[in-house]
Amino acid sequence: MAGDAPVLNPWLPQSRPSGGTNGKPGRSVQDLSTELTGPSAPQGRGVPPPEQGLPHASSHPDIGQAWWWLGVHGGAGVTTLEQAVPGGRDAGRVWPVSARPQRVVLVARSGAHGVRAAQHAARQWASGTVTGVELLGLVVVADAPGRRPRTLQDLVRLVSGAVPRLWEIPWVEAWRLGEPPLAHLPKECAPLAHDLTRLTRPA
Repeated sequence: MAGDAPVLNPWLPQSRPSGGTNGKPGRSVQDLSTELTGPSAPQGRGVPPPEQGLPHASSHPDIGQAWWWLGVHGGAGVTTLEQAVPGGRDAGRVWPVSARPQRVVLVARSGAHGVRAAQHAARQWASGTVTGVELLGLVVVADAPGRRPRTLQDLVRLVSGAVPRLWEIPWVEAWRLGEPPLAHLPKECAPLAHDLTRLTRPA
């Protein structure tokens, strides 16, 4: 919000090179980046839009170089990600529309309902029916501890081919218990924070 002090990203200033083998330093989290998993722009007429898609909103403010977290269903994990990876804003489950293109990150849980909701949102974007949006990618937040069933893993892989980038956040029991996200950050938040900072940095 205007006048608020900038929220510092806890990952970027604190990242340091990790130890490597044979005395050679490994890469720091700032060197990590997520490559494209799918198209970086809508395909247009070749992709039919879903029968039901997320609504559009014309009242979103222009947030400059930040990005919008767009939860594709209730309970996707947007509130937690806002705290764990500072810099984004909650889009309120609607595609943000403003005077200039807005950067958007889809957010979904890894259950079948969540991943299919992400698939619908990706189709909506790919069909060209969503205007004024630069889709950065999709964050899939684990909906349960332990190994993900093969069926769901295959579904996530399928959907990852329809969005520019995929990031995955594992199950964090402390988050489920209401503990502050910043006090229990999984290592996967580091490349996510780095990538989004890099992608939204002024050219």
